[in-house]
Amino acid sequence: MLDNIDAVNLQDLDAAHHFHPFTDHKDLHARGVRVITSAEGVFLHDAKGNKILDAMAGLWCVAAGYGRSELVEAAAKQMTKLPYYNTFFKTTNEPAVMLATKLAQIAPEGMNHAFFACSGSEAVDSALRTARVYWQTLGKPQKKIIIGREYGYHGSTTLGASAGGMVDMHRQAGDMPNFRHILPPYWYGKGGQMSPEEFGIYAARQLEAKIKELGAENVAAFIGEPIQGAGGVIIPPETYWPEVNRICKENDILLIADEVICGFGRTGKMFGSDYFGIKPDMMTLAKGITSGYLPLSAVMLHDRVAEVMINDAGEYYHGFTYSGHPVSCAVALKNIEILENEKLVAGAAAKGETLRAKLAEALADNPIVGEIRGVGLIGAIELTADKRTRKFFEKNGRVGGICRDFCFANGVIMRAVRDTMVFSPPLTINDDEIDMMVELAKKSIGQTYDAVKSEVAS
Repeated sequence: MLDNIDAVNLQDLDAAHHFHPFTDHKDLHARGVRVITSAEGVFLHDAKGNKILDAMAGLWCVAAGYGRSELVEAAAKQMTKLPYYNTFFKTTNEPAVMLATKLAQIAPEGMNHAFFACSGSEAVDSALRTARVYWQTLGKPQKKIIIGREYGYHGSTTLGASAGGMVDMHRQAGDMPNFRHILPPYWYGKGGQMSPEEFGIYAARQLEAKIKELGAENVAAFIGEPIQGAGGVIIPPETYWPEVNRICKENDILLIADEVICGFGRTGKMFGSDYFGIKPDMMTLAKGITSGYLPLSAVMLHDRVAEVMINDAGEYYHGFTYSGHPVSCAVALKNIEILENEKLVAGAAAKGETLRAKLAEALADNPIVGEIRGVGLIGAIELTADKRTRKFFEKNGRVGGICRDFCFANGVIMRAVRDTMVFSPPLTINDDEIDMMVELAKKSIGQTYDAVKSEVAS
């Protein structure tokens, strides 16, 4: 049926019936929706015949690239054998067991138990609930407060949005009680005259100060992304996470590493916790676990949490119809096999260095490029009114939006977060595609400068 519907009719049907996530629908209906029809490697194709380099890997997730027949075949084989059964009622299935085992093998030491859900939001919700059950079980039910960070993103469920620090989400839906937020480790935007090393310690100690203010006896957990992706690829100084490790341990609060974006090779290590030396009590996983081919997420529990939950908590009154879905788990197993066999994780580290070096050379003379930063194949380009003083444009987000539109018009997808252009291409990107991405970024940011040059310090 869909083969006989042209792009215009799809746009009309979409406007009539499809309510999109994170969308101004009045603006969308005025402009018309973009219809993506196919993809391969790092490229998308739309209904107008355009070929677009997807430098965002979908939503940070298509690690193994588009068009992997191995993942399609893994799904088809499992669908034929066992398309679905639940993991309630003392029941399991082979792919769920084997994936939990594989995750325990590749996760940081002590992370030996996996709870499955469908999305990163659900994984975060599950981790936060588990943190509260953990403390209740230990006879400390007053430990309920969750501390997150400004610009943190932990999904769109009510708990996840409350843990995150996105003010627009709080403004629309409100945030729940027992959530607090602290300064993010965003040196470029918040560091003032401090060195990155000084600021890393300063930002970490905002957690210590908040715990002291609230009382450690009332705080259940601190949740943070190793790198704050949707917040603008905020990469903490190297002094930050060791200090956070110390603060959580000394104050007896759980540390939850939200690995939804950083997990499965994005940083050039299997997990962001490996890269930064984070010592989490729980990790939330999603996105790259299946390269986005099917919905799946997980919470990894450290032994010190799992043992309490298993031995003392009694029945765990939580779960989802699709927890441990056999088809999703089968695809995840094949996806991890691809990451390992093709050495895509180590490759992300080397390719990331190449990409940043080429971006730095290509954009060195552009007056609005204030900083290019990244780890592995996740990075950001700060657009500023005055790069010497790290001064942003007056209406934060307008220039980023201009640049994003130039990127789309030129055939490359980068995302604007405020006036920061962020990117995370598939880990399969090759040297020629890196060169193409750099050229398109240079062209788009050059056009952006031409559009706003009157606002730029001379």
